[in-house]
Amino acid sequence: MSNPEHSEQTRESLLDDVYASGRELSTAAIMFHTKLSELRGLSATEGKAIDLLLRFGPMTAGEFGERSGLAPASVTGLMQRLESKGVARRIQHAEDRRKVLVELVGDQVTAAAPYFADFMAGLGALLEGYSDEELKIIADYSHKAARIQQEAAGRLGADTAVGP
Repeated sequence: MSNPEHSEQTRESLLDDVYASGRELSTAAIMFHTKLSELRGLSATEGKAIDLLLRFGPMTAGEFGERSGLAPASVTGLMQRLESKGVARRIQHAEDRRKVLVELVGDQVTAAAPYFADFMAGLGALLEGYSDEELKIIADYSHKAARIQQEAAGRLGADTAVGP
């Protein structure tokens, strides 16, 4: 979806627009998922933990830490909260009895679906305006940006002190 008004912009201003839109999207996503999670009696972190378990299936706390970038102590507390709220449970690993997996309880997709209907309809309408090639570029950028952010999250606080 080419925008003629952007054709005269410098690369620097285009990059500024991309970074600004990323911040805007990030803030909107955090606020949406915070509200959604509150409506379900969860914290935003608990809601996104459910999303990770939905996408990747049962996993150990260590695997969850790798996928989320959270520290082991944070993962343990998070898994305990999910279990106490009845949305997850611990089960023994089928192949390695020394390991414990965390899996979801109940149909979490159905439980959250009503909250996503309006949002997904809006996204669907927005995406209709893009060609298949543009959609490939958007998806590629989004996947790569998410990976970079996840890796950065894993490095936060890891032997690096950052001043205020």
